[in-house]
Amino acid sequence: MTSLSSAVIATIVIQLIGWAISAAKKTEKIFDLTGSATFAAVTIALLIGVGSYGEHAWARTLIGLMVIVWALRLGTFLTRRALKRGDQRFDEIKVNPIRFLIVWLIQALWISGTAAAAWSAITSTQTTVRLPLVFIGALVWLFGISLEALADRQKRAFQANPANRGKFIDTGLWSRSQHPNYFGEITLWVGVAIASASLLHGWYWLSLLSPVLVFVLLTKVSGIPTLDRSAKKKWGDDPAYQAYRRRTPVLVPKLR
Repeated sequence: MTSLSSAVIATIVIQLIGWAISAAKKTEKIFDLTGSATFAAVTIALLIGVGSYGEHAWARTLIGLMVIVWALRLGTFLTRRALKRGDQRFDEIKVNPIRFLIVWLIQALWISGTAAAAWSAITSTQTTVRLPLVFIGALVWLFGISLEALADRQKRAFQANPANRGKFIDTGLWSRSQHPNYFGEITLWVGVAIASASLLHGWYWLSLLSPVLVFVLLTKVSGIPTLDRSAKKKWGDDPAYQAYRRRTPVLVPKLR
């Protein structure tokens, strides 16, 4: 696998296989696992396929590792959660093969769009690299994934405490942002895009829109809007929750 187009085709094929298995069993259990595994598998295939272009092949490998590490971490987290309590989003969809197929194809679009910058950099034939962008991007990515992992860990620990049953989390990073994990997610993909810019040329520059897609999906489509609707149903009449929403930024954490 040596081109962006082949990566997109492979992504679609993998999702179709995942859909066929899931539709036959009417289960959503492997949805998140398949998505995360696709990120990792396609990225690895590209790294193997392109070999070494120029003296800075390490930069392509580093960019690929950013995607792979993120995919393994998030995939483990989401799959564990799905196996433990399922995913209510699919209760009605998974029994309708056509609607289920649409969801899987949307996942293919999400994967391809999100990884576009990294995959474009890996398959770029440019032999020189803009070194400062690689290092800056790596640092931004490290900050973002660390923030996301810490936020997820804090929420998991909060929910595991029986004393917090039925409560909303407003401690740790969650006291500074209503969705600190999503801020970390967006930030890490900005880091990937910055690092990827070190190797882009021509039409590949358009792939830098990848973080914009992540931002739109998380803030306007399936991330924050979905969670906010659910939270308002649970705690919308709770004065403490109303006060929390007033004092806490939706996405970008406050410093104090």
